[in-house]
Amino acid sequence: MTAVDLPLPVPPNFVASEYVAPYQNYVYAYPHKTAYRPLGPRPALTELWADEPQDALSLYLHVPFCEVRCGFCNLFTRVGAPGELTTRYLDALERQAEAVREALAPSARFATAAFGGGTPTYLTAAELDRLCDIAEGMGADLRAIPLSVEASPSTATADRLAVLAGRGVTRLSLGVQSFDETDVRAAVRPQRRADVEASLQRIRDAAIDVLNIDLIYGIDGQTPESWIASLDAALAWRPEELYLYPLYVRPLTGLARRSGGPDPDWDAHRLDLYRRGRDHLIAAGYVQESMRMFRRADAPDVGPDDYACQTDGMIGLGCGARSYTRDLHYSFDYAVDAREVRAIIDDYVSGTVDDFRRAVVGHAMTEDETRRRHLLQSVLQAAGMLLADYRFRFGTDPHEHFGTELDRWSDRGWLLSEGGRLRLTALGMAYSDALGPELFSPQVRAAMAEYEGR
Repeated sequence: MTAVDLPLPVPPNFVASEYVAPYQNYVYAYPHKTAYRPLGPRPALTELWADEPQDALSLYLHVPFCEVRCGFCNLFTRVGAPGELTTRYLDALERQAEAVREALAPSARFATAAFGGGTPTYLTAAELDRLCDIAEGMGADLRAIPLSVEASPSTATADRLAVLAGRGVTRLSLGVQSFDETDVRAAVRPQRRADVEASLQRIRDAAIDVLNIDLIYGIDGQTPESWIASLDAALAWRPEELYLYPLYVRPLTGLARRSGGPDPDWDAHRLDLYRRGRDHLIAAGYVQESMRMFRRADAPDVGPDDYACQTDGMIGLGCGARSYTRDLHYSFDYAVDAREVRAIIDDYVSGTVDDFRRAVVGHAMTEDETRRRHLLQSVLQAAGMLLADYRFRFGTDPHEHFGTELDRWSDRGWLLSEGGRLRLTALGMAYSDALGPELFSPQVRAAMAEYEGR
């Protein structure tokens, strides 16, 4: 199969013999943590943050626990938390927060916050209250800023939701993945539709402003009919947001047996499901914000979305969280394998305040990397990138830095330049996960290639 056979329009000047796999890498943050390396000497946080703007920081708290690990999951998380591990983790989170707060100016202000994982709602209601206390102790006024929290159906209980709603959560993202029980079994995700529906009712009863539902397409055995039925089941709840994720099969995950080289037939199937899902949501009154994100046209505006949390000025707390300054992205060690994740969490919970005063692993952000990141974050959004913004920040037109890539995307029918803006076409939006990796720097590519999965 060639690219011209895929179920989306392809421009006449596209090279028919050039097969471009549409699903290469989900660029939710650049660079990926597999490009991070141990920092030596480890820099003090006080030095890293000394000259950083601190009037509109983002705060992210990471909870690395889940009740079950889905077959597709390659996130930094572990199943269960034996022996009071959640208590010890929150203790360590408090110590890290103390160290980070010391490195910030007294006037530091947070403009947005998020709790992710893992599954933050794996914590009990009382532990969630404590998590919010830690965030507030950092100086984040949770009731006055947008606060997003991730949850799973089994952990979205009434008592947990009451805590979150009372502490100011404005957005709750529920990982449903599919309403079809055959699909979820194929994805190695044990859940019953009745339980999912009950959790959605509890979320609506909690009156949180924005409900997001995550769904996955490309699961083994999934058909266009079952995909649309799953979308309709989600639409019945009129979620303010829907994220549609293509299934990826990554090393060290439960579905890794399928990993390998390009699979044009599977690519075509996922592209077809993407197109059907996109069109179905648009017809239902949703606006496409990116390849994955769709927002209901009349949904309330609760402030910055997840994309805003990937900007500079990001404070991450927890052993899987990242922090971003203008010159350095840093975190703790990263793994996917269950034993390796457990070891990293064990190291984290034993850390002292002094241990947390220095960055551990990271990636230096050169001017070139910063330009690449800006272009990625802008162009992959439906609104595109204002050329004037790029010129203001970097002093020249983006074609001076990325002419080869931009011309190639235009030739492929992925990119338009109009009204002073670079914007993806419908085809380009569908190929976002191919377009993004083409902007990875040689240094990042080499570091990711050298990373030993564990």
